[in-house]
Amino acid sequence: MTSTSGPIGILGGTFDPIHYGHLRLAEELADVCALARVLLIPAAVPNLRARPRTSAEHRLEMVRRAARGNPRLTVDDRELRRAGTSYTVDTLHELRTVFGDETPLVLILGADAFLKLPAWSRWRELFALAHIAVATRPGAELEASLGDSGELNDEWRARGGLDSRALGERSAGRIVAVSIPPLDISATDVRLRLKRKASARYLLPDAVLDYIEANHLYESE
Repeated sequence: MTSTSGPIGILGGTFDPIHYGHLRLAEELADVCALARVLLIPAAVPNLRARPRTSAEHRLEMVRRAARGNPRLTVDDRELRRAGTSYTVDTLHELRTVFGDETPLVLILGADAFLKLPAWSRWRELFALAHIAVATRPGAELEASLGDSGELNDEWRARGGLDSRALGERSAGRIVAVSIPPLDISATDVRLRLKRKASARYLLPDAVLDYIEANHLYESE
């Protein structure tokens, strides 16, 4: 079991490529939710998204370069080492064996991903394994997006409303909505810029951009 001094954040994605939108999300949630650190977990084969265009080896190295020098960020490659489709519920079960039953785990999601949660594999198990922190835009009300009925709305009513800095009081089971300033950067836009040989500088770390250029990634996107 790994000991910690606070909740552990979990931010997954294809990271194809990782960019400042991902990194600011991790930083903002670390501040607001008092996270000890955030695990960046590249997905191998996501369940509800298209297969990544770039190899696991390249995506992992880009994440490592993006996280380098930031003690808040830890790169975790367990989904890339696990065969088959990457299911978040399986990852959380594995992390529980690492951190034990008492450490608070906080799954970080954007609002769009959270609203699609009922389509996830064994999604109700997630609440027994982690809290969920939903990043929303300033002024956006998550409850309004949920509507008046539905399974996810029921979960929000039962589990929502806790102060985000109180997630450390228990290990799992709550939902918090966190308003953060948006960075409208998308991996799709970055890839298209690189294909057109347009500048992607300041959309992602220089170390990542240098790696992309050295390995001629996304040139045929």
